[in-house]
Amino acid sequence: MTFDENLYRSSKVVTRYDEPILTPDDVPFPSSLTFNAGIIKTGGKYVMLFRNDYGVTAEEFSKGKHFEGTNIGYAESSDGIHFKIDPKPRFAVRNDEILRVYDPRITELDGRFYVAFAADTRHGIRGAIYEATNDFKDFELLSMSTPDNRNMVIFPEKINGNFVRLERPMPVYSRGRDCFDIWLSDSPDLRYWGNPHLVLGVEDVPYCNDKIGPAAPPLKTDRGWLCIFHAVDLDTSRGKNGWEGRWQKRYCIGIILLDLKNPQKVIGMSKVPLMVPEAPYEISGGFRDNALFPCAMVEEGETVRIYYSAGDREIRLASAKLSDLLALCTDAR
Repeated sequence: MTFDENLYRSSKVVTRYDEPILTPDDVPFPSSLTFNAGIIKTGGKYVMLFRNDYGVTAEEFSKGKHFEGTNIGYAESSDGIHFKIDPKPRFAVRNDEILRVYDPRITELDGRFYVAFAADTRHGIRGAIYEATNDFKDFELLSMSTPDNRNMVIFPEKINGNFVRLERPMPVYSRGRDCFDIWLSDSPDLRYWGNPHLVLGVEDVPYCNDKIGPAAPPLKTDRGWLCIFHAVDLDTSRGKNGWEGRWQKRYCIGIILLDLKNPQKVIGMSKVPLMVPEAPYEISGGFRDNALFPCAMVEEGETVRIYYSAGDREIRLASAKLSDLLALCTDAR
């Protein structure tokens, strides 16, 4: 399946911040890649949990050396741009079943902090939900999904009395190939999840042919739940684009609006990407080039800050007016 490349232009409503928010060079402990962070604003400060892969350089990777591991770093900021990083990793998991957790997404709900991770286990990729203490120093595991599921984000309030999350099951067998969609499930207690509903399918996104997945906890507006998601198109003619010998995918950022009371219902969607890889640091120099992975949205007055990973290597920031983002979702084009 091929696409009109004219589709692949970042929206003019989005402004990129010139400097990176976090790179491996900023981290005071071993770091090869810093990306896919969860970021929220709470108590007048920004809090970040970031994925940190370590133990190999690009040259070593090309010669067959693998990453030594993954841990979760912690950082704080007063302005959401300049972060102070803790001198040691904040969190890591490895036991007889769980090999690692990564890609944190933070939700504050009723004064408590919940973090959804992807977890590599001996029996598949699973979604894990932890409750964090207010200082993010201790984490209690609340639930894990069955394989294969990941990219979970928890809504910042209960809906119809239940906790609600977006998620991305990975049904390779039943769908025949990579064709992963966005689903919704709910829970009375964050431990037992069910009542699944399809929210958005790959076939619904005009600029995607491979997979989509939720990206950041939804942002509540008076018109609906504003959600960003990653959307992947696959082109087998693509060659080396990053550290790997062959990288055939491009990750863009999409945006949809869900009904406030019935969030399984999409009430608006931009038919073109919100952001595509365009800037020099997005199309070259990364672990995987041409990859934008949205991580968090923070509302600042009339502006929405969008934190995203560029090239699976560093954390970047873009912003847009909330009114413009809502207009994109309700544009009839």
